Amino acid sequence: MYFDGAVNLSGNGIGAVLVSPDGKHFPIAVKLRFDCTNNVAEYEACVMGLQAAIEMKIRKLEVYGDSALIIYQVKGEWQTKDPKLIPYQKYLLELIKEFEEISFTHLSRDKNQFADALATLAVMAQIEEGQTTQALRIKARDEPAYCFMVEEEPDGKPWYHDILVYCRTREFPSGASKNEKKMIRRLALGYFPSGETLYKRSSSGELLRCVDAKEAKRILFETHEGNCATHANGHVMAKQIM
Repeated sequence: MYFDGAVNLSGNGIGAVLVSPDGKHFPIAVKLRFDCTNNVAEYEACVMGLQAAIEMKIRKLEVYGDSALIIYQVKGEWQTKDPKLIPYQKYLLELIKEFEEISFTHLSRDKNQFADALATLAVMAQIEEGQTTQALRIKARDEPAYCFMVEEEPDGKPWYHDILVYCRTREFPSGASKNEKKMIRRLALGYFPSGETLYKRSSSGELLRCVDAKEAKRILFETHEGNCATHANGHVMAKQIM
């Protein structure tokens, strides 16, 4: 188990991650809605991690944290004099009794980045009143994003339809939210319409013609078939097309 706490002007948050012997990660992040010190946040993070381990019926646990104060106080090597921390130390000692084997190890901050990131995420998360949890999903992707291209438009309109309409008429799609309108306005700054054709300005000033899914599929097919002669190698050509 790795744990860490974060306290800054934006708020307070704690993070912990449990790592199973086969490498599976179980991250937890909690936003603290009360004032606390850095040491209190560290204790809160450690407590949260141990509670999660107990709920998962884990009997043997190795605990790692970058707070020397917490680690050595729990191990009994340092005394706890701060009145705010004494109850935390006592509670942690009670939780420790739930494990058959448990160890505490201090490690440097650069080796505790995952837990630190979770704590920072909890600080920055905006949780509405009455909402208690927000799901966090982390996926692993082995291929670039452009490999998951849309092969056809569900509504029959090209992907750039809303941008083209806004560039020509300054009108938004019906039912568009405030954020969607803001996004369309921002995107439209980089595009130039010419009749029914929409161009995107490149960083070098060139106008790149936007194509729909059907035409994009034809271009890719012709290129792979060798119909388009090019002096560039395949990898470079593929990147330019995308």
